[in-house]
Amino acid sequence: MASLNDSFILEMVNVSVRYGAVSALEDACLGVRKGEVVAVMGPNGAGKSTVLKGLMGLAPVVAGQVYWRGERLTSATHEIVKHGIAFVPQGRRLFTHLTIEENLEMGCPYLRDRPEVRRRMDSVMELFPVLHQKRRDLASQMSGGQQQMLALGRGLMANPELLLLDEPTLGLAPNIVKEVFQTVALISERLGTTIMVVEHNIKGVLDIVDRAYILDTGRIVFEGTPASVRETNILAEVFLGKVQRADPDEP
Repeated sequence: MASLNDSFILEMVNVSVRYGAVSALEDACLGVRKGEVVAVMGPNGAGKSTVLKGLMGLAPVVAGQVYWRGERLTSATHEIVKHGIAFVPQGRRLFTHLTIEENLEMGCPYLRDRPEVRRRMDSVMELFPVLHQKRRDLASQMSGGQQQMLALGRGLMANPELLLLDEPTLGLAPNIVKEVFQTVALISERLGTTIMVVEHNIKGVLDIVDRAYILDTGRIVFEGTPASVRETNILAEVFLGKVQRADPDEP
């Protein structure tokens, strides 16, 4: 069975995720087109991170399908990266006892071509000069912002067509948050990488994305451009808990 929208390279169709009796995502439909930067936003507990986990096979999907380039994505999580999809999880999750170079190598553990690994590492370090400067330092010696750059660089080591980012600015100082958003935009512009980013920093992320999906209690309640998001009261309604839902019993 093919996907419903052939303009999307990655698509989630009517996906529901449940953790036991708890519904984390309900009948979600969303997607990303080649070259886009797409945001997934909403308050805490809305299901934002569950979207990415569902796409990566890290959450218990009980209904619906995920499609990559029009075909069902059924690979195990550790095999998905070979399709051209990389996931940078929340909290960075670096190997703090390893050096910057060693952490970057962990981004493509399946690649046996050493010259290609070196080429990718040089490319990442060109994009993130601080990683080159500190390449032999332990990851534990880096600041929070530098660690986030390393996490992004590790994701790029897979040479992905699609990069999934889960809360990349979480816990960072405001000046570093701005730098992270500038870096995400640079990755899109310079490398042509398609990006889907889950983010709580509404203002910052709307400045760099092409489209946004807004979730509330596990359901997608809005989809549109940053301009259309700003023209409505949807964010205030969602974050203040005032989203109006249709009565399922009404015709």
